[in-house]
Amino acid sequence: MKAMLTGFVAIILIAVAANFALERAGFASADVNSGEAVRLD
Repeated sequence: MKAMLTGFVAIILIAVAANFALERAGFASADVNSGEAVRLD
């Protein structure tokens, strides 16, 4: 049980860190989907 909880905590930390890093690098969904190249059909 302790190993499973440690794994869940590790997954959450990795997800939060990846989200923060990608957002800082300009890969946020708002940044990627905005601009002149977006088609609005």
